[in-house]
Amino acid sequence: MGKLEGKVALITGAGSGIGRASALLFAKEGAKVVVADFVPQGGHETVKIIKEAGGEALFVEVNVSKSPEVQRMIQSVLDAYGRLDIVFNNAGIQGKFIMTADLSEEAWNSIIATNLTGAFLGSKYAIQAMLKQGGGVIINTASTAGLIGLPGMPAYSASKAGIIQLTKVMALEYADKNIRVNCICPGGIVTPLSRITADPATLKPEDFPPYRHVKAMPRFGDPEEVARTALYLASDDSSFVTGTVAVVDGGMSAGVAKMPPKKQG
Repeated sequence: MGKLEGKVALITGAGSGIGRASALLFAKEGAKVVVADFVPQGGHETVKIIKEAGGEALFVEVNVSKSPEVQRMIQSVLDAYGRLDIVFNNAGIQGKFIMTADLSEEAWNSIIATNLTGAFLGSKYAIQAMLKQGGGVIINTASTAGLIGLPGMPAYSASKAGIIQLTKVMALEYADKNIRVNCICPGGIVTPLSRITADPATLKPEDFPPYRHVKAMPRFGDPEEVARTALYLASDDSSFVTGTVAVVDGGMSAGVAKMPPKKQG
């Protein structure tokens, strides 16, 4: 029997990257998976992969920054399966690498709305459903960028730091209601969002400027490595874990810096 046998899991941003890897793993472990994404093509592809492997899944198109759409998404899960056991608020955008003084308000608002407001709305309406059924699990995707400063990523970093604190507050608010809330901080993962798209085994830290000189492990991570952490947090293996920040970044946020070599002469 799988770790999520009989559970209903909703994953946003599941059309690619960490979201897709998590959806496939959750389905493999027995969950009925609702794949949510802003891009229908990717979402439908994830559903197809799950079904071809013998799992159960359906797709819901959603803009996670819009309250009516998030409410509709949650209701779609309840209409289809009658309950909602796991919500993985994973959808997010990164934006261009640009210094704070040059960042437009439009870009700032877009990133904050998708990343932070999206996690808030997904949690808000999921909690309402979970309170009625007696409990559930919420996982939010934050980032190493929410733990350490990365120049050129002011809005993204602020949104992810906000997700970390939102996670902790909700964990405390609903700990006595059998609702566990945790977040994951990935860093240096090969996904379309990070724009690292090569084989992680062939990449070096210097190939990607934001992570230059701050990697502990000499490679980038794979989405499946984050998915396995999400599975732990979604399953009963973490039954006494709430309010935690699970860091999956190869040591990047540990403060280990690789200094550039000194010039000769």
